[in-house]
Amino acid sequence: MRCLFCNCTESKVIDSRSADDDKTIRRRRECLGCGRRFTTYETIEIAPILVIKSNGNRQAFDVGKIKRGIIKACEKRPVSLEKIDALAEEITKKIYNSMEQEVSSKQIGEMVMEGLKELDEVAYVRYASVYRSFKDISSFMSELQRMMETKETEKK
Repeated sequence: MRCLFCNCTESKVIDSRSADDDKTIRRRRECLGCGRRFTTYETIEIAPILVIKSNGNRQAFDVGKIKRGIIKACEKRPVSLEKIDALAEEITKKIYNSMEQEVSSKQIGEMVMEGLKELDEVAYVRYASVYRSFKDISSFMSELQRMMETKETEKK
């Protein structure tokens, strides 16, 4: 760390503490060259992740889009905002923990549906109907049938 006052590269850390968000560390340093003190902040560098859309376009990953989709699916359902936030955060962690720099929108959609299936079945069906582009009532019914069979299997 270079001193702001004398450009010396040698300094010692006097005090370290967590900043307000617990994702940043605030460090008070003292320059070994001139003796003046200054503050630095250390944060985790997050590599940008690109989402590959179904048409091949790429765009920056945005957890806000995931959250908006979940909120829309859960509209007028007894699902708290805390649970929605937790699901969006869980999906974000999975994406960053995959260590991939690119992720397909299909993978993200599947993660959202998997989470919604456990959170609220009606919200899951709503999301799936848009995500899977149900063309008619028979494709909708086949998805409901698949859900019912899975539920019966789990009961046994």
